[in-house]
Formats: sequence, structure tokens, C-alpha cells
Amino acid sequence: MRSRGQPSFPLFPLKSIQSNISTAFSLLILLAIASTSLISYRLSEDAVVRNSKVYVGEVINQVNENIQSYVDTMENISMFALTNKDVKYYISRNTFLSEEELRPYQKRISDLFQSIQYTRKDIASIMVFGYNGRFVSDRRITSLNPYTKPEEQSWYLKAKSEGGKSVISRPHVQNIIQNEYRWVVSLSRELKSTDGIRGEGILLVDLNMSVINEICSKINLGKRGYVFIVDQNGDIVYHPQQELIYGHLRSELIDRVTSAGNGSFIADDENGKRIYTINNTNFGWKIVGVAYTDELIADPSTMQNSFLLTGIIGLAVTLVISFLIARSLSRPIKKLQGNMKHVESGNFDVLAEINQRDEIGQLSRTFNLMIGQIKKLLQQIIETEKTKRTTELRLLQAQINPHFLYNTLDSIIWMAEQKQHEEVVTMTSALAKLFRASITKENELVPLQVEIDHIDNYLLIQKMRYQEQLDYRIEVPEELMQVKTLKLLLQPFVENAIYHGIKNKPEIGLIVISAREEGDNLVFEIVDNGLGMTAEKLQSILKHQEREARGGVGVLNVNERIQLFFGQEYGVHFESELEVGTRVTIVVPKR
Repeated sequence: MRSRGQPSFPLFPLKSIQSNISTAFSLLILLAIASTSLISYRLSEDAVVRNSKVYVGEVINQVNENIQSYVDTMENISMFALTNKDVKYYISRNTFLSEEELRPYQKRISDLFQSIQYTRKDIASIMVFGYNGRFVSDRRITSLNPYTKPEEQSWYLKAKSEGGKSVISRPHVQNIIQNEYRWVVSLSRELKSTDGIRGEGILLVDLNMSVINEICSKINLGKRGYVFIVDQNGDIVYHPQQELIYGHLRSELIDRVTSAGNGSFIADDENGKRIYTINNTNFGWKIVGVAYTDELIADPSTMQNSFLLTGIIGLAVTLVISFLIARSLSRPIKKLQGNMKHVESGNFDVLAEINQRDEIGQLSRTFNLMIGQIKKLLQQIIETEKTKRTTELRLLQAQINPHFLYNTLDSIIWMAEQKQHEEVVTMTSALAKLFRASITKENELVPLQVEIDHIDNYLLIQKMRYQEQLDYRIEVPEELMQVKTLKLLLQPFVENAIYHGIKNKPEIGLIVISAREEGDNLVFEIVDNGLGMTAEKLQSILKHQEREARGGVGVLNVNERIQLFFGQEYGVHFESELEVGTRVTIVVPKR
């Protein structure tokens, strides 16, 4: 089993779903086309083989009929001779006829045989050999070969042994006639006496082998296809390469042919894949047609190229269709992906407009509901944070530094004991005004005059406390006094300048508070000539999110308050140099 931590690899590791769908469709279509083309080619090949078997069978059957017609002619000739009275009388055992009396019979029989031969050019010769020693042929003057005895020939012996049945010989050279050597097939049969009991001679009809050669050689079974004939003993009657077979330079499946009946079989050996079609004759021969399977198709390469071209065209068409389908399926997904990228960049006002009723449409509707909920929750968070921040700042504003209050009251008591009544009244009045400004429930924005009065009262108290150690100057143009700004904006920075810059300085410290216009902005500067700060100290003050150690509103909170109220482009900037002083720049919009 796959472990939980083990990564899984996708079947199609492409970057887009459209590419994955197109690739999957293409591979499936390619496989389907390849399988279909291969199966179609095989089926077509099998169909061609089957049709070729039928065709070859019909051709071989026609060859069989042609050869059978020749053999039937020979049979008819033998039957004609068998029933001819002249032939019967001529070979009978009557010995009372003289040579002069025999000549008319010879002439009539010879003329009869010649008339038959004139009508059939395929008949080489017709001869009758009587057991009484008489001989007659289709020629009036015939000289037999003195070195060949007819009664010793195989066709003679077989005919005599068959007792009146026709015997077809294998092809042989007929040398019974002097100075003639013809390649023939012989039909021989014994001629019976009138009563049909006693044999009286042998009839021989020779068929020119060239006729069979011509019939078989004209058969077209391809460039290498051929026809051959074997007899019932497996001896070759005809073969286009008979000399090579007799010379053992070529082999033929004779045993398999002789053991097979009518029909076909396929042989596949070093000579190639071949179809053997066999047709049995009525006289014991087997006519065999041999066709090579690679020649059954007129042009195999053309057929293969045709299937290949069809497959390529089909693949191209289906690839285009698969691309269009993939693009149609992936278009809404890409559209939804684009909407998600907008949301990722912070835009929650997008809406997936996909009006499909399938899973993608359901996903888009769920996406819209989710974005609506997120937008609603974010708005709630913003409102909550804004309320929280405002509450925190108001609480911080309402707080008075206890050390500052204690020291101020202590200073009032000391001045009262010293009978400094005017100073007591001045400090007490300033403290009261300071308290009133801190606890007032007025709007967040106040005129600059109110803010300057507040910081003036604060600095007045601090100057009376530190006496000659502290001096201050407020430089604000009169025309800016009615411009509104945030309440209690300057006090944290002035307090920070006193406690961190001037308090521990041996010389007199000076704080200068100024305001000026810069375009649509109001710029405040609080500059002191105190001890200054190192970069590390300045960073610690800027990062301090709580109140300073001595109380009061933290300077970072003031910066957050400005940005919360006016925007992120406004805020506080610090510049400080050790032993030189600190400059605080505050930028707010002019209201």
C-alpha cells in the first residue's frame, strides 16, 4: 500500500488540465485507430485469403474439367474401338484370313483412327495390338521400334491386368514407333472378344503432354504461383519445374498432397507461405494449385499505405475534435482559476459567471458562496479591529501618567509651602485644562488651536517643574489654527522628547513645535536638542507597542492611529543623532 507521506505521481504530469485531457483523448484515439487499423488489415487479409482460396479452387476445378475432357475423349475413343466390328474382327483369333484379305480391314481401321485424330490435335497416336500378333494404327504404314516390345511396356501390362478397364499412365516418352519419341500420357485398355469373356488385344491412345502443359501453364496464380499434377501413386504428372524436382534441386509437399482430399491447406516454410488447393479427378490424378499469400493482394504496400493514410487522417480529425472537447471542458475551469487569482491578489469583488449544470457549475456556485462569506467575514474583522483599535486608543487617551500627575501635585505642594501663590494658580489651572482636554468626549478631530493649547499647558507644567532645564517654542501660523487634526496628537512625542532627550541633559533643553502646509497635507515637526538616540534605541521605540516605561500613549500607537484614521500614506517619521537631538515629523491630511 502507498504510505501517507509518499507522493503520488499523476498519469499525465502536464501543467494544464486541457493538455491532460487532450493527451488522454489522443492516446485513447491513437490506440483505438491503431487497433482498428490492425484488425481491419488482418480481416481484409483473411478475407483476401478466403476469396483467393475460392478463386484458386474455381481455377483448379476448371483445369480439372479441361483435363477430364481430354481423358473422356480418350475414353470415348477406346469405347469406339471396343465396339467397332472391324477392330474386333481384325484382332480376333480367326486364322483363315490371308494377308490380302486383312488389308481392307487395316485400311478401314487406319482411316477411322485418322479421322478421329484429324478432329483432335491433342491425340498423338491411336494403336491396337492384337494378342494374335496383328497391329494397326492411325497410320497406314507404321514401323515399330525393333528394340521395344509392346508387351513389355507398363501401359500394356497394366491394361492387360485390369481386364478391360481404362488405365492412365504417368507421363513418359513413347518410343514404340521407330524414330519417334514423344512426351505423352497414355490411355490403354484391353479389348474383349465379342462374347466379352476373352481378351484379344490392347488399345493404346497417346495424348500429347504439351496439351496438359499448355493448360496448366496458362493458369495465373501470381508471379510465383503454379499448378502441378500428381497421380494416385504420388508420381508427378506435371510440374513447371519438374526437372529440378527430379534432380532434387527443389522439393514439393507430395506426401501431404496425396494424403489430403479435396480442399486447401496452408504451408509456411523456407519457401514462403503458400496455399495449396487440391482437386481430385475421376481417374486418380490430383490437380494442385499453389498460390503465395503475399501475392494474393494485388499490392500489399498500397493496401498498408491506404490503411496508414486512413489512420493518419482519422487521427488528425480526432485530435482536432479532442482538442476542441478539451478546450470546451477546460475553459470554465480556467475562468474559475482566473477568478481565484483575483481573490489571491486581494480582490473579493469577483464573481464566477459559469452557468453550467455539471460539477464545474456546482463548483463555481460554491466558489461564489465562499467568496461572499469570506468578504463578509473580512468586513466583520475590519469593523471589529477598527472598533477595538478605537477603544484602545480612547482608553490610552483617557489615561494620565501617574508619575506626571504625582510630580505635578508635588510641585504644587512645594510651591504652596513656599508661598508662591501665583505659580500655584498657574500650574493648577494648566493641570485642570490638561485634564479637561484628556477626558472630553468631543469628536476625534479638533481644531489645531485646541491641540496647541493642550500641548502649551502640558509644556507649561513641565517647564515649571524643570525650571531652567527646559525651554520650548511653538511656531504655528495663525491661519492654520482652525485646521482640524487628531486630538492629543503631539503630547506623546513631546513627552518622549522630555524624558528621553532633555531630562538627563546637563545643559538647558529646547523643544520646538512647528506646523506648516505642504500641498494638501499638514506637517508637524517636534525638534529637541536632547541627548539623541542610537539607531538601536530608535528602532526599539518604533517597535514598542505598549506604553513607554513612564506611561502615556506609545508613539507607535499614535502612528497606527493616524494610519487607521487617514490611511497608510500618512504617519510619523523619526530622525535622531546621538548628542545632537531628535526630529519627529508627522504628516496628516489638511481638513
